[in-house]
Order: sequence, then structure tokens, then C-alpha cells
Amino acid sequence: MCGIAGEARLDGSTPDVAAVTRMTELMRSRGPDGEGLWTDGWVALGHRRLTIIDLSEAGGQPMVREDLGLGLVFNGCVYNYPELREELSNAGYSFHSTSDTEVILVAYAHWGERFVDHLVGMFAFGLVDRARRRLVLVRDRLGVKPLYLAETPGRLRFASSLPALLAAGDVDTGIDPVALHHYLSWHSIVPAPRTILRGVRKLPPATLRILEADGRSRDEVYWQPDYVREPADAAMGARDWQDAVGEALRTAVRRRLVADVPVGVLLSGGLDSSLIVALLAEAGQRHLRTFSIGFDSRGDESGDEFHYSDLVARDFDTDHQRIRLTDDDLVPAVRRSVLAMTEPMGSHDVVAFHLLSEQVAQHVKVAQSGQGADEVFAGYAYHQPLARVPREGAADEFAAAFFDRDHAELNQVVGPAYALDRDASRDLLDAHLAAPGAQTAVDAVLRLDTHLMLPDDPVKRVDSMSMAWGLEVRTPFLDQDLVTLAAHCPPEQKLAGGGKGVLKEVAREVLPAEVVDRPKGYFPVPALRNVDGAVRELVVEALQSPAARQRALFRPEYVAHLLAEPDRAAAAAGSNKLWQLGLLELWLQSHGVT
Repeated sequence: MCGIAGEARLDGSTPDVAAVTRMTELMRSRGPDGEGLWTDGWVALGHRRLTIIDLSEAGGQPMVREDLGLGLVFNGCVYNYPELREELSNAGYSFHSTSDTEVILVAYAHWGERFVDHLVGMFAFGLVDRARRRLVLVRDRLGVKPLYLAETPGRLRFASSLPALLAAGDVDTGIDPVALHHYLSWHSIVPAPRTILRGVRKLPPATLRILEADGRSRDEVYWQPDYVREPADAAMGARDWQDAVGEALRTAVRRRLVADVPVGVLLSGGLDSSLIVALLAEAGQRHLRTFSIGFDSRGDESGDEFHYSDLVARDFDTDHQRIRLTDDDLVPAVRRSVLAMTEPMGSHDVVAFHLLSEQVAQHVKVAQSGQGADEVFAGYAYHQPLARVPREGAADEFAAAFFDRDHAELNQVVGPAYALDRDASRDLLDAHLAAPGAQTAVDAVLRLDTHLMLPDDPVKRVDSMSMAWGLEVRTPFLDQDLVTLAAHCPPEQKLAGGGKGVLKEVAREVLPAEVVDRPKGYFPVPALRNVDGAVRELVVEALQSPAARQRALFRPEYVAHLLAEPDRAAAAAGSNKLWQLGLLELWLQSHGVT
């Protein structure tokens, strides 16, 4: 797990090494254990290293194999690298390290552009093919690892974080009105390839980009499972699906143990993280390090789920640590987490993950987490009604349940300079849900959740907050084989039991019923959910600042209406909208965007 950066010049000039150095330095927290820089005429690569696999200098980056004519910067982990290394060794290749980084280089030398089909893991990388004068950019199948791009005439820069590109300079920092539309419609999510800034884009998940030195470029989507029933699976019953999902999840959990350092678990006490602990124990892991976090309560709203996490920790004899924080810890943490955000993220639990990661990183470098199970296995309340909706009605049902605002209201929120004459968010929703490869309304929405929304909400949130402290978080529920299996699984198997039915049946074999059948919970941070106290003061300060007035993102009368809400603690919807607007302004100001 690392931070990567690079610049390719397409106009015959040499890359700006100082700019690459600035990008690399800004990502020091992503890779506190080492750094490197390499240039090759038209391309420069920078790297910050977090040592997880092959702790020696031989695993350092940028990694260059002169005999193969290849150079690489890589962020992430290839879980099947031992098997690939053996296969490539048998094909006659030699290795100079025990790293997964070198396996990527040799895989490209052996398989060419199809090398990515052989990689199982989470990754983003830039590979230089010196003989072909080609830069190969790749992002993993589910977008677990980020890759941001800034293009100007004759130049492409890339980095693991958007702020790193800002540090390089010469970026168009104007607000993208379409991205703002998405942000205010979709719980602060801006799907790839857009970001909130006009001058920065994201390489979409499961995408390989080939950039030639003469400026020619092409993208290939190298993976997309179909959300349809396979003829070979027609005879499978509920027990068959339970067995298949259980085996695939066990494989996913075992894969994510590959490391030369200990691996812990972020244990919320919910079904998903508890199931990971149970399966790790089943696989022979003893005295596993587990971590839970809790905050001050508000009225009858609990600020922790320690009852459940303690129960799981006791049952599986983990080395468990409770992390309890107060509201006094939140305001400084809000400021620090905003600085750590690769993009503005309005979910209130971002700050919780930031505080949790700070504590966990003092004990382990790698942890597994339960993110993604709800999207993959239909765990949200809005999934249930979709079973009664025809395929063509999926967009209306999803928009009614998920959108924060409709288009008419949104144009009453943003300033005149950012208003759109079309419903950009609904247009994208309609196009994605109508695309072939999804059999039912449930299938279409789960595909949307997993491949469009997930990478730019929980996945991005966890990566940004954990890497701010040099902590690598691995997500078994986003294993490519498990996701493909779940895509083929009949919707009724996933919707059963109020959601995640097939997963709950797997869990019943290894977890206490109290954990499996508990009410669904969310990461509880009452002070942020309600936007009160010092947190509210911080938001108000940002929205009323001179910078906000000059930017004029939001209509003053709308902001005044939110600020005048008389019963803030009870008005959860209004408070979340206030936090969403204030967070965006906080992020822009914190990163020097004028």
C-alpha cells in the first residue's frame, strides 16, 4: 500500500521532476516507510512506500527491470502474487525480490496488455513500457485503490490523491457543475470519471488506459460481471447458494491474509465485520487483533455498538481494543479528516474512520474490513421494494428512495452560475440502469451500487481515512470472484431475511444468533449526524466565510433557511443537508481551492 505519482510529457519536453516530487511528498502519510523517484526521458514516476510485502530494499519503488525494459509505481496488493510468481518462474523468468510489485512487471512482460486479467487484488499503478514508449495506467476491478488524473495540452499527471495533483500546480480548480449536481443529489457521491474540480478526473474502476508518447490514448474496461442468471446455475437451491457464497467468502478472507506483517480486523459489531472475524478464526487465526470505536450518545441514540463487538471478541478470543472518544475529540478530527479527504465526502462516519484508523495504525499496518457487503448482497432498505418493480421501473424507485434532492429543488440550492438546464444526475442514473447485462430491477440497482456508487462512497472513504495514517485496509466482500458470484445469485436469495439473506445463512454457521439477527446499524456518530455543538459552529463558519461568499456555490437564502432550522437535533434530514454543504466548503478551503 503506497502513494504513487507521475507525469508524462506528450509534447517532446521533459517531465517536471519538481512537480512529481511535490506530489510524492504530499502523500507521505500513505507511504511513511520510504520514497523513490525515477525518470525516463518523457515520463517521471514518484513513490511513497508502506512496507507490507517484502520489507527489504529490493521491494522498493519505482521498480525498474532494465532487462525487461519496464518501470512501475504501484499502490495496493496483488493477493495471488505467490501463485503468479511460481507460474512465471516456470515460464523461465527470474525475480530479484519477493514483492508483488515485481510480479506485476513480469506479468506484463509475459502476457502483455492481458496481464491485468491475471491479477487478483486491489491496485492502481502506472507502468512504463520503455521499448514501446507507452504508459499503462490501471485501476482495480472494484475501484478500491484510487487514481486521479490531471490533463493539460501535452501533459498528463496522475496521483493516488487529488490534493497531490493540486500540490503539483497548474490545475483548473473551477467547480464542475455536473459533479456538483451529483454531489448534491447522491449523498455527496461524485462517480468516476468526474471530480468536483473541472481539471481533475478519476480513472474509472476496471479500466486500463494506454497512453502513447505521441499523445494517442485508449481505454479498455477489462471486467464487468453480468447481473443475470446463468443456465448452469438453474438447478441451484438456497442451500447450494449458501455453500457457494460461504466458500467464496472464505477464499476472499484467506487471500487477504497475504502479508509480511500482522493483519487485524476493524470490528464494528455488525454482521459483516463479525463474519470476517469468525472466518479468520475458522481459518486458524489465533488472538487476532480487533478494534472498535464509540462516541458520546445523544438522548436515546447510542454512540457505540460495543455490546455486539464485545460479544464477537469474546466468542473468538480476539485481542480486542475498544476505542472510546468524546465530542471534544470530534472538532479537531473534522479538520484533520477534511485534509485527508481525496475528495469531499459528506458521510458523517468519515471522521469516525479517521479517528479509528489513527488508533489502529499504532498497532497494525493491515486490517480487514466489512465494507461492500450491503451493496453486493442487497443490505439496504431501498433494495426490498425493488423486488416488486419491473425492470424498466428501477430508476424511478431508486431516485425516490436515494436522491437527496430532485432537479427542481437542486437549482434552488446552487448559485446561478452552477445551475444546469438538465437533470444530469437522473440522466446518468437512467443510462446506467438501462444498460444491458442486468436481468431485473434488483440486479440493475445492485450493479449501480457496486460498480458506480460504492467506489466513490464507502470504498473511497475507508481508503482516504486509513491511508492518512499509513494503514492498509482490505475488503473481502469486494473480492472479484465473490462479487461475480453474487451478481449471478438470484435476487430473492439476497433479499431474504430483510436483506443479505444468503450471507446471513452463511453467518448462522459461525456466529451467535444475536449478532446475525440484530437490527441493522450504522457507524454511530451522533454529534455529526445531528450537526450540533462545536461541529455546527465549524460548518456555519465555513458557509459564512468570505471565501464561500465569493465562490457563491449556494444561494444565500437556502443557506439561511438551513441555519434557521429551529429543532436541529430532531431534523436529521435538514442537518445532513447542512453538513453536506458545509463539508464541501470546508474541503475547498482546506485545500486552498479559490
